[in-house]
Amino acid sequence: MNDPIAIGLMSGSSLDGIDIIAVRFLPHYHYDILQAETLPYPLDWRERLSGAFRSKPKDLGGLDREYGQYLGECVRTFIVRHHLHPDFVASHGHTVFHQPEQGFTLQIGDGQALADACGVLTVNDFRSEDVAKGGQGAPLVPIGDRLLFGDYDICLNIGGIANLSYEKQGQRIAYDICIANQALNHLAQREGMPYDKDGTLAREGEVSPGLLQALNDHSYFRHEPPKSLGREFFETYQRALLDSYPVPDALATFTEHIAQQTARCIQHLPQGKMLVTGGGAHNTFLVERLQHHTAHQVIVPDRQTADFKEALIFALLGLLRLEGRTNVLCSVTGASSDSCSGQIWRPNSH
Repeated sequence: MNDPIAIGLMSGSSLDGIDIIAVRFLPHYHYDILQAETLPYPLDWRERLSGAFRSKPKDLGGLDREYGQYLGECVRTFIVRHHLHPDFVASHGHTVFHQPEQGFTLQIGDGQALADACGVLTVNDFRSEDVAKGGQGAPLVPIGDRLLFGDYDICLNIGGIANLSYEKQGQRIAYDICIANQALNHLAQREGMPYDKDGTLAREGEVSPGLLQALNDHSYFRHEPPKSLGREFFETYQRALLDSYPVPDALATFTEHIAQQTARCIQHLPQGKMLVTGGGAHNTFLVERLQHHTAHQVIVPDRQTADFKEALIFALLGLLRLEGRTNVLCSVTGASSDSCSGQIWRPNSH
């Protein structure tokens, strides 16, 4: 494909909505973003996706197909609205379960249903092959950090989960640091807000030393990478703990937890430039606390890059899959080998 146009789809664990991007890839992994927007979930879909974690296996098959069709319809509307002619769609899907230590991971959003609904070649399921090879199946964005954002020494993404990646002795190292917006948004929603804009409510709270110690003491933070987190970690270990504190104090404490854990993970690296993306990049209080705890230069990019970097990189993962190139790095995931991962779906003609 010469200068292919791709559509990347990303649905994060914080359930803000679907990030959708149209991008033209140029030689040497340069790119032009043509369109990008976030499609907020209707309440019905937010509730269904939030509750999927507790669904019975027999119900997940139907949800998988319905969600794939919903994604495809969103893509079709996006294509028509912006007069696009994409070569392919690359979809992360929505993670319901992620337990690589048990040998499984599940991102719903059936690829065939998606392709049929939008009428475009689709690539999805980028994690399963790596997990089958004994890897974490996550994080997946580090290959994009290397190819698209190599000017930065560290890439930090603060979404539902915070993760980072960097080069060390010619290898890409990356892993999940801690839960982030999953917890912050949950707490804000207790106060009737979708999220804590700019960290305003957190700024008003007081850090609880006892809660901070309880959050920081979990054994996950002592494990060496490769390692990754799923929704289970928040639901099992943190939710009830946070809900026993006033919201402003819980927000202040959890913000400090994110900043401290991130700083701890990068303290051994030479001082350099750290790119911060994801919804957390707009949380000015969190960014301030992060800069307070580290000597690295914290850089928040333009809003489009901050908001759509992961969707952009999933478009890249789809391109690499179609080109037969490595798109999942075993140095990141701990798998037995690198992978050219993803399932390819061609739309059925009607």
